Amino acid sequence: MAVAVAVAASSVVATTAPASADSVLEDILKRGKLRVGMSTFVPWAMRDNEGNLIGFEIDVATKLAEDMGVEVEFVPTAWSGIIPALIAKKFDVIVGGMSITPQRNLTVNFTIPYAHSGQTMAANTELAGDFKDLADYNDSAVTLACRRGATPCNLAEKMFPKASIRRFDDDAQAFQEVANGNAHATIASAPKPEFTVEANPDILFMANGGEALSSNDEAFGLRKGDPDALNFFSNWIRVNTTNGWLQETHDYWFKGQTAWKDMVAPDQ
Repeated sequence: MAVAVAVAASSVVATTAPASADSVLEDILKRGKLRVGMSTFVPWAMRDNEGNLIGFEIDVATKLAEDMGVEVEFVPTAWSGIIPALIAKKFDVIVGGMSITPQRNLTVNFTIPYAHSGQTMAANTELAGDFKDLADYNDSAVTLACRRGATPCNLAEKMFPKASIRRFDDDAQAFQEVANGNAHATIASAPKPEFTVEANPDILFMANGGEALSSNDEAFGLRKGDPDALNFFSNWIRVNTTNGWLQETHDYWFKGQTAWKDMVAPDQ
């Protein structure tokens, strides 16, 4: 009887333990380098006047690598293709201000949130200056610009289904489309719209009085099937939330723009 129980118990262990699984953490430590997938958009990640990457995500990923005792390598990737690139193992983790959505979560695993943001809208004064409220943007005569594959495009489709949507590979192109008068407005993660309006007060204004159109939770994106990596990165976020580092760093980039805005290269 005791033998039978022992066999049964060992069978349970054998069926619950993975036969083989990719270990992102082991790969990173063996390589001595954390490869981070990201895409540039202010102030999450951007180029300075010397061409170096700076921004909230850059600081987060750099500290993450330091705490792991490895180097960091940034892998700039078009946002519309960043999840396929993660799955194809072009890098280890997405640290790029990615909002948690159920649709994305079907494909990738998310850590606990490490940042919280909202979407705001910058509009062209000549084209939309007479609009009274958000309902005026939901019209077939209205054109909205947004970043391809990002949350703002999904929000634009949901909130303004009658409007025409033009998608661009990066925020800079979408904002330029509005500044040139080819689109009524663009939606992006705050504070990018606010910064752009501040730099172009004669041609742009904050729609909806500057109030956020939505709120989002941002998390690291990981390939599925690796609970150890998910646990480690989530706990790293938890530790640096509790000790205040994430909030302090977030405040620097999102609330103290006068400290760094002159460092940013043009057209971002």
